[in-house]
Amino acid sequence: MKTQHITYVSLGTNQGNKFENLQNAIDLIADEVGDIQKISSIYKTDALGFDGDEFLNAIVKISTYLPPQTLMLTLLNLEKKIGRIRTENKQYSNRIIDLDIILFDDEIIFSKIVIVPHSKMLERKFVMVPLVEIAGNYIHPIEKKQLNICLLNCNDSSKIIKIDIDLVRPISISEKYNYIAIEGNIGAGKTSLAKMISDEFNAKKVFERFADNPFLPKFYKNQERYAFPLEMSFLADRYQQLSDDLAQFNLFKNFIVSDYYIFKSLIFAQVTLQKEEYVLYRKIFNFMYKEITKPDLYVYLYQNKKRLLDNIKKRGRDYEQNIQPEYLQKIHDGYSNFIKTEQSLNSIIIDISDVDFVGNKKDYKYIINKIKNF
Repeated sequence: MKTQHITYVSLGTNQGNKFENLQNAIDLIADEVGDIQKISSIYKTDALGFDGDEFLNAIVKISTYLPPQTLMLTLLNLEKKIGRIRTENKQYSNRIIDLDIILFDDEIIFSKIVIVPHSKMLERKFVMVPLVEIAGNYIHPIEKKQLNICLLNCNDSSKIIKIDIDLVRPISISEKYNYIAIEGNIGAGKTSLAKMISDEFNAKKVFERFADNPFLPKFYKNQERYAFPLEMSFLADRYQQLSDDLAQFNLFKNFIVSDYYIFKSLIFAQVTLQKEEYVLYRKIFNFMYKEITKPDLYVYLYQNKKRLLDNIKKRGRDYEQNIQPEYLQKIHDGYSNFIKTEQSLNSIIIDISDVDFVGNKKDYKYIINKIKNF
């Protein structure tokens, strides 16, 4: 499991649309650094150390999995995205955005890339005032005093004015949703995406145990004979797994990501079972379905048939290699009908036919933003 860190980052700007610069920085931090837990008020100050326009300043509290050096490099890259052009001149100057790590857990770090606690934080009201607003009881790692005490000892006499405009805190996926189910056709990449999301947001994983099903290889060789025992065994296993894991979720309110939803059983049963078998299967399914917790968000990954077949071939499961495009189309039609008719389910369809979210970070962030902003 990755280690989560708490860091405080200062934001400052004195060029262009200053409020917009701060909000853009916060949105980018939420996308590329971690969850924004708190945002201070905005404070207006005169330029310090040079003759320039007034600054707007704020502090954000962030939870991140990035180590401090990587975090600093990421913040420098975000400054570039917003439009800052750094020069070799080390003197203070006007800037469209300035992002600095002020504190990182309770660590003391001196390196070429980053120094924490920030070496000049205790001398600057535009840092200390917004920092104390959201972390007044935090113990300074070197001074061994609470920050509100450190502020009282600050010798900076410059004027600082609180602005009556609030910045918007982005809501993370793990805060917005308790349970996300990711679905898709065979080979769509649902397990890969579920794993990536669960790793990034430290979510509990619920992955389908298809590899343990002894009927699956037999089904692909003789569908008519093994369809009913296959679908019944899948239904029983999915019901037990989701019941156990979601019962724990209801108790502890964990963030859960699954790579399937139990309605998948009915979709595949519609395709594989004979009419009489399906009628019996549906009775059993209806009884189980009403007992299962619905996801807060149901994500369906659409892939075209060519990409699906390419993915199936690439992952190399012997029993899948004879799957035909017609079978994949039937599965997709079943999912489409389910999404249209199951109106109580909060569903989003994401077309991933032309994206590579596993190999391309931008494509992955595209999907995350689609989910976050849905």
